[in-house]
Amino acid sequence: MTPPSDAYRAAREAAVLIDRSDRIRIEFSGAKAVETLNGLFTNDVTKLMPGSGQYAAALTNKGKVIADVRVFALADRYLVDTSAAAGPGFSAMIKKYVNPRLASYRDVSAEFGTIGVFGAEAARVLAAAGGADGAQLRALAPYGHMVHKGGFWARVPDLGVDGFDVFAPTAVLADMRNALERSGATALDAAGADVLRVEAGRPLWGTDMDENTLAQEAALDRPDLAAISFDKGCYTGQETVARVHFRGHVNRTLRGLTCEAAPRSGARVAHGENLDAGLVRSTALSPRFGAIALAYVRREIEDGAHVAISWDGGETAAVVAPLPFA
Repeated sequence: MTPPSDAYRAAREAAVLIDRSDRIRIEFSGAKAVETLNGLFTNDVTKLMPGSGQYAAALTNKGKVIADVRVFALADRYLVDTSAAAGPGFSAMIKKYVNPRLASYRDVSAEFGTIGVFGAEAARVLAAAGGADGAQLRALAPYGHMVHKGGFWARVPDLGVDGFDVFAPTAVLADMRNALERSGATALDAAGADVLRVEAGRPLWGTDMDENTLAQEAALDRPDLAAISFDKGCYTGQETVARVHFRGHVNRTLRGLTCEAAPRSGARVAHGENLDAGLVRSTALSPRFGAIALAYVRREIEDGAHVAISWDGGETAAVVAPLPFA
């Protein structure tokens, strides 16, 4: 096991703050905004009421992942955000498919930033820093949000611990960060946040999935991710998603590996005589679980199966584990 750092311990037991302003934030508005977004995303945007949100994906017409997104329904518009890596492809998709005369859109990434607050005490610390009601924060559903001081605060499950994203004008982000630190939040760097992400089994675009990955290969239909609705109307890529769900299967899915030693991203997974049983993607050294990884593993290999991982200059044994790690 890797000894837990103070920041990691705070993420599990207290509160940490993470700069998430590198994410791309785009606002959509207009009479056809909900119809337009519903035709782009795998989840059912029509079910969102102001103050609610969801996780979803934007796909190619062959069902492969252009971007994974979060959709937040505000009173008079929608804010959609995605990772920096997925941003260019997502922006290109919008320019191609969205008619601005029917649904106007605007990139507000430079106007608004995002600070994440995660941990068992995240709601208390955020409420103290921003002068809000902690009980109201704790009552929010996943991706639910409340308007506050020119922006909004959203409850997000992105790192497998209780968490909130503060969307605020860039002019006040520094003051908000200082207030969070004074209220007890510990800064967590990107590497530390990535350990939590891997523990939570959440795929990262550009590492665990990309425009060559089917939505169900990336396990976006997993119940804890809930990124796909199978009873909504048409959207780009729906035919492939529906065919896989109702009539077929994917040959490999994103799974967990608990390893004896840390593997390298890109390492091959072997199972018995099958030397091409999987491929390692994200890796992490977890204080809770030791060396772990996310990997694409053949569907017929069951959880608990022992596998061998190899890469140039190294090898290790591992066990296939369900996600999230527990």
